[in-house]
Amino acid sequence: MATKITEECINCGACEPECPNSAITQGDDIYLIDAKLCTECVGFHGEEACAAVCPVDCCIPDPDNAETEEQLYARLATVHPDKQFPPLSDLTAELSRFRKSA
Repeated sequence: MATKITEECINCGACEPECPNSAITQGDDIYLIDAKLCTECVGFHGEEACAAVCPVDCCIPDPDNAETEEQLYARLATVHPDKQFPPLSDLTAELSRFRKSA
């Protein structure tokens, strides 16, 4: 599922430069995440970069945009058409939070 930023956002901007997909923009009162660009950092990081740097923990999974690792990974090709990523089957825990062991 795409990540969303809740109304607890303090508009600090820490999240925006961390997004590898440029999915985060400044709104009127809080930062916003474009669900069509968000890949939950699959292919880039083992955790969502925005959530990792958020000082108030307002970057959370959006239950209205539930997606599988496969769907998020497939989005990489449209968001980054000139970049090569390892095959989905080769993603490690460092490249996908879905690969974390229980």
